[in-house]
Amino acid sequence: MKLLLLLLVVGIAFWMIGARRRGPRVPPPSSPSQAPAATAPATMVACAHCGVHLPQPDALVDGDGGLYCSEAHRRAGPR
Repeated sequence: MKLLLLLLVVGIAFWMIGARRRGPRVPPPSSPSQAPAATAPATMVACAHCGVHLPQPDALVDGDGGLYCSEAHRRAGPR
């Protein structure tokens, strides 16, 4: 049992020394052609009924051009 424990400690010591010699693992930099294209930030607009801010593509527009956060607020109209 003592021999097994000694072998385990020696093995861990060799593994740690080897890891220190190899240095930290750093992933290779990705090429610019593989990087995802950056998208422009969406314009934030306020709901005409409750005032909550949401991205313009998610807003609902009524006939008068008012922007709303939900169908219920669009039906309720502006405050």
